[in-house]
Amino acid sequence: MRLSKGLRAGLVALTALVGISASTAAMADSGKIHIRIVKAGFVIGGSGGSGTLTFHGRQYPLSIGGLSYGFTFGASETNFYGTVSNIRRPSDVAGVYGQAGAGAAVGRGGAQAVVLTNQNGAVLALSGRQAGLIVSADLSGLALSMR
Repeated sequence: MRLSKGLRAGLVALTALVGISASTAAMADSGKIHIRIVKAGFVIGGSGGSGTLTFHGRQYPLSIGGLSYGFTFGASETNFYGTVSNIRRPSDVAGVYGQAGAGAAVGRGGAQAVVLTNQNGAVLALSGRQAGLIVSADLSGLALSMR
């Protein structure tokens, strides 16, 4: 069976494109992350905190800030632990992460889990414990930067 030149060229181009995109994804790496966020608000909320990215055996300090709008009342502290994936260098973790959510914490019993993505394609998969007295149903943005 003979393939036409156009079909053969198309198959070669498709194979090359799949190879390039697979190698680009294969070059992406992952690391571990810990962040501590303090959040407070009454309708409009604010959050701030710090953290550490561990990438290729080195630790990089992080700063966290954010705003939320919606139903927010109270204050809380959350310690998140997890992974960051799809990064090629530590600075890829810096950026703005957005989410819509609802939650509540009374005392030390609130657990949270979240998956967030920034404009660089970095994916944070975090879980942690929330302490404080807060009730929220809001839209929020989190800005993470390297210190």
